[in-house]
Amino acid sequence: MTEDQLFVLLGDTGLYILGAILLIVVILKGIKIVPQSEKYVVERFGRLHSVLGPGINFIVPFLDVVRHKISILERQLPNASQDAITRDNVLVQIDTSVFYRILQPEKTVYRIRDVDGAISTTVAGIVRAEIGKMDLDEVQSNRSQLIGQIKTSVEDAVDNWGIEVTRAEILDVNLDQATRDAMLQQLNAERERRAQVTRAEGAKRAVELNADAELYAAEQTAKARRIQADAEAYATGVVAQAIKENGLEAAQYQVALKQVEALNTLGNGTGTQTIVLPANALEAFGDAFKMLKGGR
Repeated sequence: MTEDQLFVLLGDTGLYILGAILLIVVILKGIKIVPQSEKYVVERFGRLHSVLGPGINFIVPFLDVVRHKISILERQLPNASQDAITRDNVLVQIDTSVFYRILQPEKTVYRIRDVDGAISTTVAGIVRAEIGKMDLDEVQSNRSQLIGQIKTSVEDAVDNWGIEVTRAEILDVNLDQATRDAMLQQLNAERERRAQVTRAEGAKRAVELNADAELYAAEQTAKARRIQADAEAYATGVVAQAIKENGLEAAQYQVALKQVEALNTLGNGTGTQTIVLPANALEAFGDAFKMLKGGR
């Protein structure tokens, strides 16, 4: 093999190698592997051509260029504080935090330059507007409702930027010292009022309970008296029935029984006792003993 043939062979080999290298470069340029957490914005001749999603994608080498690599992960804006005035003219400082993620990178890239700054400015304006519609008490008691209104308003404002607001949080509502002192005085006054109401209700309840107790005692006394009266009436009825059925002897028997019981009671007393009886008492007692003996 001559030198000329050798040079020709080496030249052909070099061309093949250059062709293979060029082919490899073209393939590498035409294949784009996009991570799961990103999207690629592709331009052709300086204009938007396509958006590449996660996975293997193919583009035209040297014509298509990946100009922007956008993360689609959820992001958190730095905590921000802004002053606002409530409807009842109270100055408050609101600490907010916003979370968002990019859904349409082509809108985010070509319609807004500083996404975080734009969202922060939008949130500050919306917070001031919403706070101005509410009194201070409503701001503190209806925080969840306020958060929902802010989130809805922010979503509407950033819709043209291809962004989704996932969460909006109000971290704190701060007041100046004068307002805090006034609220503390109001709180103490409210606590004292509630304490007075509680004491008054306790006294009222005590009076009601005492009245109920007295009424119950009176009802029980009346009930006892009614039972006693019924018993006496029943006894009287029994005596009357006995008199009606047995005549005068039954009445005399009852009188004699009472006389004997009385005499027995006097005789059982302690100490020296003198009993004065009428002249005919002995005859009466004798008759009573006869009747008692006869009754037995």
